[in-house]
Amino acid sequence: MHRGKGMRFVGDSRISADRKPNIPKDYSEYPGKTEAFWPNFLLKEWMVGAVFLVGFLCLTVAHPSPLERIADPTDTGYAPLPDWYFMFLYQLLKYSYASGPYNLIGALVIPGLAFGALMLAPFLDRGPERRPAKRKFAVGFMLLAFAGVFYLTWETVSTHDWAAAKLQGQIIDDSAIDKDSDGYKLYQDQGCISCHGDSLQGGAGPSLLGSELEVDQISEIAVNGTESGKMPAVFKGSEEELKTLAEFIKGAGAEGGEQTSTSTE
Repeated sequence: MHRGKGMRFVGDSRISADRKPNIPKDYSEYPGKTEAFWPNFLLKEWMVGAVFLVGFLCLTVAHPSPLERIADPTDTGYAPLPDWYFMFLYQLLKYSYASGPYNLIGALVIPGLAFGALMLAPFLDRGPERRPAKRKFAVGFMLLAFAGVFYLTWETVSTHDWAAAKLQGQIIDDSAIDKDSDGYKLYQDQGCISCHGDSLQGGAGPSLLGSELEVDQISEIAVNGTESGKMPAVFKGSEEELKTLAEFIKGAGAEGGEQTSTSTE
């Protein structure tokens, strides 16, 4: 048979002899239900992303990230606080069943189970139904996770001492404090540095900069503690050393009085 105008050659019988154009269907056939990925859908995604990016940049300019002093590993009174998206884990580690000897449970086991369940969600909820009322497992797990994260984050925010955190993060010019003096050496030896910081800026205890107490009052508190019991009696030394320490704290407070004004009580 000779090749003719009416002849058609098909390599596989499963392929249609009538070649169809490789174009998507007309989206007007499904009004309000679907649209072309390019450029309609992708353009909307870009526009939403651009709005969020501009808003984020505006927040960054209006509220710059706080700058704290240089990290000091010897400052045991410093209370760190994670970023907001990790606050729920930070609060979880405060409970007895997730801290101390059970720290592994709070740090790995509980978060691992939660995120593992999140990864398994597409395999556990495989039905075609999309109405929330018909997807009880997926919706219930989502609400439970949201409530847990919200509660733990709220507990962290409500119980954190924000005033103390603001003071402990202040950048202090420690050049006004003579760290080679006998008073500062006594300040270190008596353990004051663990609560009041290496520059008297405060930590677990209040700041000693700008103290309005007199030398004899500082001496009295160092020996006997405060009436409220917030500060115990810590000083152990001679009268001469006590006077040197009290004068150092008073002098450092006078020099750093512009930084902050708090008393040891």
